[in-house]
Amino acid sequence: MYEVEKAAEKTMLISVNVKGTNREEAKEHLEELAFLVKTAGADVVYKVYQELPKLNHATCIGSGKIKEIKEIIEEKEITLVVFDDDLTPMQNRNLVRELNVKVLDRSGIILDIFASRAKTQEAKLQVELAQLQYILPRLTRLWTHLSKQFGGIGSLRGPGETQIETDRRLIRERIQIFKEKIKDIEIQKTQQRKGRDNFPRFALIGYTNAGKSTLMKTITNEAVYIEDQLFATLDTTVRAFELPSGTVALLSDTVGFIRKLPTHLIASFRSTLAEAREADILVHVIDISHPSFREQIKAVEETLDYLKISDKPTIMVFNKIDLLEDMEITTAIAKEYPNSVFIGAKRGINISNLLTVFQTLADKNCSELQLFIPYSDTQVLGKIYDKFEIIERNDEDDGTRLLIKVKEELLNYFNNYFSNYIIKK
Repeated sequence: MYEVEKAAEKTMLISVNVKGTNREEAKEHLEELAFLVKTAGADVVYKVYQELPKLNHATCIGSGKIKEIKEIIEEKEITLVVFDDDLTPMQNRNLVRELNVKVLDRSGIILDIFASRAKTQEAKLQVELAQLQYILPRLTRLWTHLSKQFGGIGSLRGPGETQIETDRRLIRERIQIFKEKIKDIEIQKTQQRKGRDNFPRFALIGYTNAGKSTLMKTITNEAVYIEDQLFATLDTTVRAFELPSGTVALLSDTVGFIRKLPTHLIASFRSTLAEAREADILVHVIDISHPSFREQIKAVEETLDYLKISDKPTIMVFNKIDLLEDMEITTAIAKEYPNSVFIGAKRGINISNLLTVFQTLADKNCSELQLFIPYSDTQVLGKIYDKFEIIERNDEDDGTRLLIKVKEELLNYFNNYFSNYIIKK
């Protein structure tokens, strides 16, 4: 049997802004929304832009515009309307009632894409948790009874409970189950990461589609999933690579950020983003060829602030310089963003320079110490090998002489347990 390919939903995009908003910026957001909708598998057939003195509390858009939109929906056989900003539950309900089609906002589209990208158990749990948190305030009496969707829970109803109260309770119970499962995964991953303490750790962060996965493949020479689409992968990938000194380091690739990324979605992906939180150095990859790269930088920095990791040492890596028509702009950008690196990950341009910067920052984050471990304390030798990078080892008559690297965050641990073995200069 042949599968019948479903026709893409005909979609209208709507951007509603308060007068005085930067119109070019708002239209850029609308173009990004079009890319999101396309990524989700829909077909954009019409775009609406409206400015109002203030947003309509009940429907977001003006009553006259609603009438105009209804006519366009009928004429073009549109089945989906997507707003660029989040709608309140009341606005969503009123718009569905007025327009008689499915209505989503930017968060709803992002969640839909995330759901289609989720491959591992962890990603699926995180996405479903975010979906339930999104759904909960938007429940109406028209909602399908959730016990059917969640089969195993059943339709337990308390005395006098209405259908909608039952549905809300079922969702809250499901949310709690997912939170507990994700917490268990976080504990397992924390244990897995313990063995990585003695390696310099770099985490790729950046706006979605900036070229993080391409850079990872170029640096590590290992296969990673790469696609020219938003949120190509949700799962953090960790690969080993060599710094110029020959030291083994770890590089992780995290989920891409985007403007107006829902905070509950970021919260759901905390365990995935833990690699960024625990990295020694963040590598902020920026698509320099994008006309709004500064705004994208700002969106990433706001997300880092939310995650409370904006104070970490960060390298600004401007990617895709091979797509620039005028290379002269890199001089001005270098002044605007000091200590930045300009590369073309796809073609391997300036990668050796980037690795040299990696090495400099890794060395800056570490102290080199000389130790002497008597043979009577051989158990100490094993602990040092577990925790620290060994640069040099010499076995002598009375014990072992070591040259080791100790990361800054491990100095207190080292001083508490091994300071007696330091060779005084």
